Amino acid sequence: MRRGMAAWRPVLVLNQNYEPLNVCNPVRAFCLVEGGKAEVLEYTGYVVRTPSRALPHPSVIRLCHMIRRPRLSPKLTRREVLARDNYTCQYCGLTTRELTIDHIIPKHRGGPHSWTNLVASCKACNHRKGGKTLVESRLHLLRQPLAPTPGGYYFLNHLLREASPDHAWRKFVPGA
Repeated sequence: MRRGMAAWRPVLVLNQNYEPLNVCNPVRAFCLVEGGKAEVLEYTGYVVRTPSRALPHPSVIRLCHMIRRPRLSPKLTRREVLARDNYTCQYCGLTTRELTIDHIIPKHRGGPHSWTNLVASCKACNHRKGGKTLVESRLHLLRQPLAPTPGGYYFLNHLLREASPDHAWRKFVPGA
């Protein structure tokens, strides 16, 4: 088993039905496992040493009881709009991290600040469109904007962006 600073790697928490619930720190994972509330499915290969024992570091744990969580609706933020549009300009198809948010129907013409009126746009297309409508600017959308539907993995993706997923997570989380 390996040793070192990797002892504080994040731990994936699965519901009883193997649906990803959360990402926690190893101390919380040890408490759940030792309290009989969870079981370890995968280990990282590292060892966490206490004064009295050496414990294998868990990578994936599964809760023993089903936790019911309501599906929350995603917040309308710049980051969410860019993620929904896959960091691609919805007018010309350019994929880049330097995008702006454009109102399809401009705000000064009564366009709402909603999922269906906001798209990712490159600076050139946003400048070309300006305060005009799509018809006036002669631009076309690549796809119609929709509000993302929060599935079981929607909120976990935010946690996965900040945590460095372990290879053992791949069989439990698609795209990890």
